[in-house]
Amino acid sequence: MKKFLFMVMTAIFCTVGVQAQTEKGDMAAGGNLSIGFGDSYTNFGLGAKFQYNVIDNLRLEPTVNYYFKKDYTSMWDLGVNAHYLFSVGDKLNFYPIVGLGVMGAKLSYDDGYGNEYKDSATKFMVNLGAGAEYMLTSNVSVNFEYKYRICSDMNRSLLTLGVAYHF
Repeated sequence: MKKFLFMVMTAIFCTVGVQAQTEKGDMAAGGNLSIGFGDSYTNFGLGAKFQYNVIDNLRLEPTVNYYFKKDYTSMWDLGVNAHYLFSVGDKLNFYPIVGLGVMGAKLSYDDGYGNEYKDSATKFMVNLGAGAEYMLTSNVSVNFEYKYRICSDMNRSLLTLGVAYHF
């Protein structure tokens, strides 16, 4: 009887439709885990995001990210990305990414002789890339993105894995 009930519940669960949310007014909030890599350094970061569909299939995503200190350098960014969603089936979206924002870097180290060196910079950035989003349930999605960040002398690539709650 338990096996029969389990099979019935599994069949019901599998037939419940999960729709990728792509309509005007849809919203979501979530977090990201990123790895950024460039010419001279690689570091991991955490971030938060909010998504809002301004029209069907077009969403804006404000983000804030912090990249942990490595080789004496920590970084942060604050930006807004635009995604145009292409639905593939009921659960999967692919999207190009275009974004603008600001990025900061802070360098701090001690030379071992009592001298501490500090420097920081804040610069304008442009994001270009692509992503994929998969709806796990009607309210929860996971995504994977690749972005190339153009930022004067701090260009870098980013790989991001994220999760979002849709409401």
